[in-house]
Amino acid sequence: MAETPGKPINAGNQGLEQFLLLAKGTKAGAMTALIMQVVEAPGVYVFGELLEMPNVQELAEGPHKKFHNLLTLFAYGTYQDYKADPSNFPELSKQAISKLRHLTIVSIAAKCKRIPYTLLQQELDVNNLRELEDLFIETIYAGVIEGKLDQKNQQLEVDYAIGRDMRQEAIVDIVNTLQQWCDGCETVLSNIEEQIIRANKNKDNCIKKRQQIETEVINIKKAIKASSQDIDEQHMSTDTREADIQPSKPAKKQSKMKGLRGSGKFWNK
Repeated sequence: MAETPGKPINAGNQGLEQFLLLAKGTKAGAMTALIMQVVEAPGVYVFGELLEMPNVQELAEGPHKKFHNLLTLFAYGTYQDYKADPSNFPELSKQAISKLRHLTIVSIAAKCKRIPYTLLQQELDVNNLRELEDLFIETIYAGVIEGKLDQKNQQLEVDYAIGRDMRQEAIVDIVNTLQQWCDGCETVLSNIEEQIIRANKNKDNCIKKRQQIETEVINIKKAIKASSQDIDEQHMSTDTREADIQPSKPAKKQSKMKGLRGSGKFWNK
């Protein structure tokens, strides 16, 4: 898989400003030559500002209409738009055709990040595989896309592509899409807030339940302790009463002495 170089700074509009300055005050005849220069100029891939200039808009009607069509093609169109009816445009140089193909790749890359070679061959009207890969490399070195040539899977992997000029009606579609996205975000946020409220209520209920259980446990411990003390006191009282009731043992009688004291009789041996 071939690696590709990074994009240059301000890719897409390099050198456009000088053409905008030249276009100010330029008449129709000179404007046609200026348009041919800008579509061939390296580094210039956006044309909307030039197309919107009043003296360029004047070319839309009259003998120079093809040049207005050409600038519109490079601003919004693709190579297939050109191939559909080349008679609507002035004859293009090799450099202009290459740039139009670059812009076509950018348009495809905006919709698909892994572009099959077969699709590109069809859209760019290039049958030779080597020529197609050279065109990819040209586009990458021009700074309008970043990506990799996946020769194994026969596809172009796009990491980055410049933005092209946009028609006014497309802006309305984008605004509508963004509005739908915002509405979706609002719905998600609302659902999240409801879940947070529900979670907080469950948390409060759990805390109250825990406190209730802890209070019951404390009360049970107190009751058990008080009951134990009562039992001990009852045992002590019972032992005391039993000691008081039990009679004293009678004193042992002295045994009578055998024989008589002071007897004067003696026994003779």
